[in-house]
Amino acid sequence: MVGIKDVARHAGVSVGTVSNVINRPEMVAAGTRDRVQAAIERLGYVRSESARQLRAGRSRIIALLVLDMANPFFVDVARGAERAAREAGLGVMVCNSGQSASEEADYLSLFAEHRVRGVLVTPADPTGRSLDNFRRHEIPFVFVDRTVPATEGCSVSVDDVTGGALAARHLLAQGHRELVYVSGPMHLPQCQDRHTGVLAALAEAGLPPTAMRHVEQDRLDVPAGRDAGARLLALTPRPTAVFCANDLLALGVLQAMYGAGVSVPGDIALAGYDDIEFAAAAAVPLTSVRQPAFRMGRAAADLLIEETGDTARHHAHQRIILQPELIVRDSTRAGGR
Repeated sequence: MVGIKDVARHAGVSVGTVSNVINRPEMVAAGTRDRVQAAIERLGYVRSESARQLRAGRSRIIALLVLDMANPFFVDVARGAERAAREAGLGVMVCNSGQSASEEADYLSLFAEHRVRGVLVTPADPTGRSLDNFRRHEIPFVFVDRTVPATEGCSVSVDDVTGGALAARHLLAQGHRELVYVSGPMHLPQCQDRHTGVLAALAEAGLPPTAMRHVEQDRLDVPAGRDAGARLLALTPRPTAVFCANDLLALGVLQAMYGAGVSVPGDIALAGYDDIEFAAAAAVPLTSVRQPAFRMGRAAADLLIEETGDTARHHAHQRIILQPELIVRDSTRAGGR
C-alpha cells in the first residue's frame, strides 16, 4: 500500500507537509500543494480513515439503521440523512435490521466496534433491550420514525395517530360505515398509532370500535399485503373499505383484488400510508397518507450532527413531530355507499 511517506518522498517534501495538504491545505503554498496533490493522484494514495479517527478521537461516519431498506419510504429517509451528512463533511453507513431484534443488536454491536460518530435508528426490538445495552458505549443516537420523550434522547417522527385518522375520515366521508385496518406487527408503535387514529375517527363519526376489523400481518411488505388481500376476500360480509398501515401492504392487497376480479375502487376502496413513489404509479393510483420522509431523515441527521459537533455542549435533546398529509387518488374515489 502507498503510504504518506511515499507521497512525501515522491513530492520532495516532508511528511508534515503532506499531512497539512490533506488536512489543512490553506497552510501550504499553492505550488507545494499542487506538487503534493499530483503525487497523491499519481501514486493512488488513499488516507487511512482508521488512523485519522485514532488521531482525531472521533469518526466521520454516522450509521443509519432502518427497519426495511426494501421500503422506498426508508430510502427517502436515508437520502435526507445523507444530504445533511454530506453538507457536514460526513458519510453515512446504511444498515437494514429487517424488523429483526437480533439483527438490530448485531448492527448496534458493529457500530460500537467501529466507534461511529452517532447512530440514527428506527428500533425493531419491542423490548428496547438492544438500545439499552448500546447506551453504555456513550455513542449518541437519534430515533427516526419513532416518538420518545426528550429525556431519552432526540427523536424525529410523524404524528401517526393523526395520519390514521386522516385516512379513516376520508373513507367514512365516502359513505363507508365499516372498514378493515391491515397492519404489520402491532408491537411496532407506528402500527399501534395508526390503529388509534382509525378508532378516533370512528368515534368522531359516532361509530363503535367494532366498525373496524383488524387484519394483522407479520411484515410490512407486498407479499404480506397479498396474503392480507386473500384473507379480506374470505371475510363475510366482504369489506367495502380498507386502510393499510403502509403502501407496500396496500399494493399487495391491490394485486390480490385484481387477481380475484374485484374492482378497486368499485367494490373496495383502498388507502395506504407513506405515499411512496409507487403509490401514484400503481395500476389504480393509490390514495395514501404522505409522510415527509426526506425531511425526517435530514432533520434527524441535523440533530445528531449538532449533538456530536463542536457545539455539542450546548445541545438540548429535541422531540420533533412532523405532520402527515392525505393524498387522494383513484383508489378511493368511487361513489359513496
